[in-house]
Amino acid sequence: MNHALTAAAAGFGTGLSLIVAIGAQNAFVLRQGVRRDAVLAVVGICALSDAVLIALGVGGIGAVVVAWPGAVRAVGLVGGVFLLCYGVLAARRVLRPGAAGLSAEGEAAGSRRRAVLTCLAMTWLNPHVYLDTVFLLGSLAADRGALRWTFGLGAVLASLCWFAALGFGARLLGRFLARPAAWRVLDGLVAVTMLALGAALVAGS
Repeated sequence: MNHALTAAAAGFGTGLSLIVAIGAQNAFVLRQGVRRDAVLAVVGICALSDAVLIALGVGGIGAVVVAWPGAVRAVGLVGGVFLLCYGVLAARRVLRPGAAGLSAEGEAAGSRRRAVLTCLAMTWLNPHVYLDTVFLLGSLAADRGALRWTFGLGAVLASLCWFAALGFGARLLGRFLARPAAWRVLDGLVAVTMLALGAALVAGS
């Protein structure tokens, strides 16, 4: 049980670290939440899409590892290097912060259908989402062996919690996330988490 909880917590923390970043998708969810426009549909699409992609990563890369046990070291090394790079980029944003926060300004979605289509496009047409969810989370989950699905479940839960908080808590979070200083704090936490996980993976590979 303790090992399962540890794997789930690691998946939750890693998933949250990858999701929490200034980007078009987060800004769109925040904007919809502030306007209370199709919030449930938008949050559902983002969370469900992440769940599908994470499952593909955990299942796909996990199958490769099962078929070729030697792939564990390779996957762990590559995943660790990616995490270290992500951590360095996050640390750089802390040391050299920009002036931008997460803004809820912009044109209204206009209709539920338009909001849904926009959300689908931002999610599935973004190449970074495949790197983060399918490859990176998949490789990290594969390193957990039999507990890879528990790790993946933690990452899915992180996605659901983040998008639900961003969408339904937009009026409270909007003021906080609009401040560049808030993102320095978040980026600092992300940097520490990713550098620690990346170093552990590289050392163990």
